[in-house]
Amino acid sequence: MSNLTEQQPLSFGKRRRLEKRRDAMQKEWDIRHQKIERITRDLAIETSPTTRYQLEQQLQHEEAERRRLGNELDEIDLKLQSSNTSTNPNNAPTFLSSQPQPLPNLTRRRVIEYVGLAGAGFAGFGTVHLLTRLLQTQQPDQSPQPLQTRKRKPTRSPQSLPTQAQQPVIKKFKYQTVTVNTQGSIIDRSDELEANYFVEDLGNNVTLEMVQIPGGKFLMGSPAEEKARGDDEAPQHEVTVADFFMGKYPVTQAQYQAVMGENPSKFKGQQRPVEQVSWNDAIKFCEELSRKTGRTYRLPSEAQWEYAARAETTTPFYFGETITTDLANYNGNYTYGSEPKGQSRQYTIDVGKFPPNSFGLYDMCGNAYEWCLDKYHDNYKGAPTNGSPWLESSSDSRVMRSGSWMSGPKDCRSANRGRNNRSYRNFNVGFRLVLVA
Repeated sequence: MSNLTEQQPLSFGKRRRLEKRRDAMQKEWDIRHQKIERITRDLAIETSPTTRYQLEQQLQHEEAERRRLGNELDEIDLKLQSSNTSTNPNNAPTFLSSQPQPLPNLTRRRVIEYVGLAGAGFAGFGTVHLLTRLLQTQQPDQSPQPLQTRKRKPTRSPQSLPTQAQQPVIKKFKYQTVTVNTQGSIIDRSDELEANYFVEDLGNNVTLEMVQIPGGKFLMGSPAEEKARGDDEAPQHEVTVADFFMGKYPVTQAQYQAVMGENPSKFKGQQRPVEQVSWNDAIKFCEELSRKTGRTYRLPSEAQWEYAARAETTTPFYFGETITTDLANYNGNYTYGSEPKGQSRQYTIDVGKFPPNSFGLYDMCGNAYEWCLDKYHDNYKGAPTNGSPWLESSSDSRVMRSGSWMSGPKDCRSANRGRNNRSYRNFNVGFRLVLVA
């Protein structure tokens, strides 16, 4: 902003030119603001990483232009205001007066910029960081200035305004994994592993833990020789998945209650997975949680889910060649390998009771099915290879993964795929969250 010197009243012609310029720039500012609102709405529902990146680039450009226009409009307003400023009895300009000057009122435009910037912020993660937007706002120096001959311009002081989501504190937790042979005997225990995570406060002493999943490549689907393999698990194909954050556990009843104000589950228990939720219910939960926290939560894509479940393993289960009811909650009346039969609990149990996989995720086998964002396809021909959800299909059935307490062990394999319609509810179906990066 240019230096302010003692202002002479503007001529009528110059004033009219400034007013016309201000009106034209205000119209352009309004257009930019409408574009920002539209891009923000698109970002809230977009799941493709490529499209999201393009939208975020557009959003940054439009916000920069809106700020530029806002600064120029402020300068014009100040010039018009200064031309009407009265002088003090000593003929000294008011900006040199010893009396403190009142702060100018915030314009509607500035209020919208503050609120809009806070509302348009999207928490994105690289390895550990979130994008946070800060806004510089004008505020004249409020301290009394002694009468002096040195000319002074208003100072601009940075002010940190609320953003949509505060940057979370990244912590670490430690855990161990186990590996079993075809008889179900534990043949290996890992050294102590460590993963990054953060805690989302949902209020009333209820929290949500989100674990960082490192990006990488994997073979999605199952090999032809895998026992109990389904035709819809082929062809195996390489998928590249970017870093993301995923729920350490399935969404619990306490978490669902904290966000939605209700608990539809049959098997009640605050730390049990919420069940009897449809795909539509899960989407509404994600929308409400995103609104509540300022971050964009959603269901995982099917590729994200399998990548996270496998945790760099290629065996049927992330525990190894088979599974036992000491490692997961499923129908132990059936076996997969040469392991003995086990328990059939006939209900869900508290999350986190069994060992996690190598990424530090719990209950990716059994307990409750987990909805994915994707539409169901009966094979992987033409499936995305970038980890994004597969949403192009004439069918509206949605994918479910992980198996449940009712399932036989074959349905708890990392590659196994289930499906049902979006409104389907049952006491063995829940969901898990990812954070959009």
